[in-house]
Amino acid sequence: MSWTSPLRLALQMGVPPEAFWRLSLVEWRALTEAPSGPVLTRADLTDLIARYPDEEPCP
Repeated sequence: MSWTSPLRLALQMGVPPEAFWRLSLVEWRALTEAPSGPVLTRADLTDLIARYPDEEPCP
């Protein structure tokens, strides 16, 4: 098996090589498989931001 394609994909995803080699197969699949649930849309995100705004830190 060639590790070139999976390693290249990991790098594109921002996973450094040392972290890639520590991933379990379950973790790798979780990172690379398509989500099974509903996708968060821009409208959903905007709604969440309006409902739960960031709070200013206390002095």
